[in-house]
Amino acid sequence: MGYEQTKESIDLSLKAAQVDYADLILLHAPYGGRAAREGAWRALVEAQRAGKVRSIGVSNYGVHHLDELEEYNKGIGGKIDVGQYELHPWLARPDIVEWLQKRNVVVEAYSPLVQATKMDDPLLKTLVEKHNRSPAQILLRWSLQKGFVPLPKSVTDKRIEENAGVFDFELSEEDMQTLNTGEYHHVCWDPTVSKD
Repeated sequence: MGYEQTKESIDLSLKAAQVDYADLILLHAPYGGRAAREGAWRALVEAQRAGKVRSIGVSNYGVHHLDELEEYNKGIGGKIDVGQYELHPWLARPDIVEWLQKRNVVVEAYSPLVQATKMDDPLLKTLVEKHNRSPAQILLRWSLQKGFVPLPKSVTDKRIEENAGVFDFELSEEDMQTLNTGEYHHVCWDPTVSKD
């Protein structure tokens, strides 16, 4: 975080990757305090204007951080293109998702498969049987129907292929409601709750 550190990090990243620009750069977490967040964001906005990055965004920012950034953007003319969060039926973050979608921010969902910790959950098993799909396919379909860009992780060829097979079926409204758990169960860290 911070203006100079972020400027330097952008340039070092481009140099290390041996490219002239990046498609997307995100601020990974809201830590460091308001001044550091604003400085880092200003460096991203400047990099975008200079053609060093096409899209900019944030990851793991809470609504209070997003409100703060939106206010700051009024003065510098920046725009959040992408918001990246841990999102799945056990951590749907309706407040954050609503904030982002109201502003046409692309919502990326990391850990959409809940790091395989819920594959035997009874709610999921019912839908697996109903649709004759894998638990991962049901979770990815949920994410897509929510309007998210899911980022599943696998190193197994068979699972990667299976994860791509989610465009020939849909979950019904009833199915989607079944997966509306209302739970707050994160499998990663959760900086969105940081008060700093």
